[in-house]
Amino acid sequence: MDWERSRAAVPRFEFRDEVGSTNDELRAAASGPDAAEWGHGAVIVTDNQTHGRGRLGRVWLAPTGKTLAISVLLRPELEGGGPLPPDAYGWIPLIAGAAMTVAVRRAVEPHLAQAAEAEPSSSALDASGPAPSARRSRRRSQVEEAEAQDDSGGVEVLLKWPNDVLVSGYKICGILSELLPDSGAVIVGAGLNLTLDEHDLPTLTSTSLLLVTGAQPDADAVLADYLDTFLEMFDAFVRSGADAAASGISARVAELCGTIGSDVRVELPGDRELLGRADRLDVDGRLVVIDRENGEPWSVAAGDVTHLRY
Repeated sequence: MDWERSRAAVPRFEFRDEVGSTNDELRAAASGPDAAEWGHGAVIVTDNQTHGRGRLGRVWLAPTGKTLAISVLLRPELEGGGPLPPDAYGWIPLIAGAAMTVAVRRAVEPHLAQAAEAEPSSSALDASGPAPSARRSRRRSQVEEAEAQDDSGGVEVLLKWPNDVLVSGYKICGILSELLPDSGAVIVGAGLNLTLDEHDLPTLTSTSLLLVTGAQPDADAVLADYLDTFLEMFDAFVRSGADAAASGISARVAELCGTIGSDVRVELPGDRELLGRADRLDVDGRLVVIDRENGEPWSVAAGDVTHLRY
C-alpha cells in the first residue's frame, strides 16, 4: 500500500515495516540531531509494532498486519510564539479521541447502511431462521447484543473519556499521549484494530473494523480521515489561544463523548474509587462526576473509567 491519502494529509509521513514502538521511534527522531526535519504534524505508522504500550505502562501487542500503530508529533505554539498553557495539554488526548471517533464512524457507517438494506425483515427471519453469514460469529453476536441494548437501534461509535474509542461498547482504538518536556512537543500514539478476528482480540471487550462491518477496511482512508480531522481540530484549538470553548473543541468533544451522561466507576490514584454520573467536561477537559453518595461534583483528571449498566 502506498498510503497516498495519508501522505497527503500531513507534512511528513513514514510507514515502517516493523518497529518496537512508534511513539519511541518518533520521540527519538523529534529529539535527535535531525529534529528540525520532524516538524509539527509528522507521523510514523506501522502495522507491526512489537513493543507497544498503553496507559499505566500496559503492554499493547497485536498480530502483524491486523492493526495500525500511529504516532503524531505536535509542536504547539501560540500566536506570537508562546508555549501552550500547561492546563491546555489535557485536551490533547480528547481531541485525538474525537478525531478517531469521527474517522471510525466514517469507515463504519457505509457498511452498516448496506447491511441494513440487505437485511431481511424480522418476520422473514422468524419464518426461516437466521441466514448463514460469514459475519455471524460468537464475536459478532456480542456486537449485535450491544446494538440491541443501544437506544438508537444501531451501532454507536463514541469516545470514552479520556482516550478510547468504542463501537457499541467495544474498544476499537486506544490513545496514549506523551509530553517531551524539554521542547513542549507532544507525541500522540493511537492503536486502531483493523482486521482482528475473534481469535485475535486482546480482550472480550475489544472489536475491530472487520468484525463491525464484515468487510476489509480501507486502512489508508480511515488513517487519512483521522490525521486530517486531528490536525484540523488541534490547530483550531491552538489558533484560539488554547481556548476549548472559543474554538468549539469542548462542544465537539462533548457531542462525541459517550461517557457524559453515563453512570461510571472511576478508579482513582491511591486505590480509591468514585461511583457516580459523568456530568460534563470542565474547562481543562477533566471529567466532572457527580458522586452517587453525596451529590458532590468531582473533577477527574486521570483514572480508569468504566461505564456501568444497570
